[in-house]
Amino acid sequence: DEKNRYYEGKISLNEVNLGIALPDGLRKLEIGCAWGAKTVDVLAGRSMFDGFVGVNGESIDALDRIAENNHLVDEYIKACRDELKYGCVFATLSDSEDGVKIRFHSPQTAAAVWDGVKGRIAYGFAVIDTVPDNDHRGWTPSLINYYTDDCVWVLSKDSVGWSATPHSHIMGRPLMEAMIWNATSNKPFGRSRIKEPIRRLIQGYVRTIANASIGLEFATSPQKYLLGVTDEQFEAVVNNKFTQYVGSILTSTTNPETGEKPSFGQLSQGNISPHVEMLRILATQYSAATGLTVTDTGVVNDANPTSSDAILAQSQTLIATAQQLNIGNGVALRTIALMALAITYKIALADLTDEQKAVVAHFKNPAMPSVAVTADAALKIASTRQGFANTDVFLEMIGFDKADIRRIKSQEGRTRGLALVNEINGNNAE
Repeated sequence: DEKNRYYEGKISLNEVNLGIALPDGLRKLEIGCAWGAKTVDVLAGRSMFDGFVGVNGESIDALDRIAENNHLVDEYIKACRDELKYGCVFATLSDSEDGVKIRFHSPQTAAAVWDGVKGRIAYGFAVIDTVPDNDHRGWTPSLINYYTDDCVWVLSKDSVGWSATPHSHIMGRPLMEAMIWNATSNKPFGRSRIKEPIRRLIQGYVRTIANASIGLEFATSPQKYLLGVTDEQFEAVVNNKFTQYVGSILTSTTNPETGEKPSFGQLSQGNISPHVEMLRILATQYSAATGLTVTDTGVVNDANPTSSDAILAQSQTLIATAQQLNIGNGVALRTIALMALAITYKIALADLTDEQKAVVAHFKNPAMPSVAVTADAALKIASTRQGFANTDVFLEMIGFDKADIRRIKSQEGRTRGLALVNEINGNNAE
């Protein structure tokens, strides 16, 4: 898969060679490039799913158990990377003895057909399990689920062939939902972050690095020449190139055939500065095309920020892009949560109560502000909004994680209980 190959940085010179500067003998050489991975990972790292919130602002126990049993927060991170890499990722749901199971599938193992009227998946399938193929060089599907509005068809393969077993449900829609990035009317399942223009810039990086590496080799061992030598001297020099390169003294005698004294010279060394300048140009273009900062590309130039304010200002495009990603994924995660609740209570999606339907997915701030900044904002809000300092949100903005908040509230409750007991004992003593 081309997108996955560019994500992994496996790009050979054969596909970037212009046929001018790079010799054909280096076509199989691979130059590592992390720009493809950076394009996906940096944006995915700013989309931090933090669980579900109910209508009253509190967590929902049933959803918390489902999310915990399915490691949904961790799985979302992986799913988000696949979504940005391929344009979409598919979530499938199923009921089991251990509760609702939620699994994510990349377009490499799942596909669906879009229903433009209903604005959702019409039907689709996902590869659930695989086995080694006959030559043991790859994998072949052995279990496939096919999802429709009222049924999940389980297609299993054995030594005889394929068999299909239907499992009906009352959801009223396929137990399959897509998280989609950058969708258009023509491409309802989105577009990859590593699209064609991005891949061309990556190719330019690889080509420039290869040219710079070759130029550095010549700069390290500059071209020398020796004129007017005998055949024996020529053979000696050719057969001991490295010795001649590192030796501090080069001696030769007059050519007896011509009487000419050998003359030694050295060509001017190559300069890799044009390659470095080209890298800076590519990095700036890449930053503009992806929303990444120039610092993320690993290339230092005048556009690199020199202060925290400058870094934040250069990250505004990426932050806005992450907010867009969170909005779209929040809608998909809400649908997944509602279907999980419907499966848990064994009812149709339409039969959920208004309170249950009011669930929303919560994401952390994609701007990723420092603790000092959020703590200062929390204190300012607490000074103007009565009771805010007693909320979990205040503690989160101060910098405490969920484990710390639980410990704090538990110890606060214990302290209040002890104070109440002491007050009661004091009143009884009187």
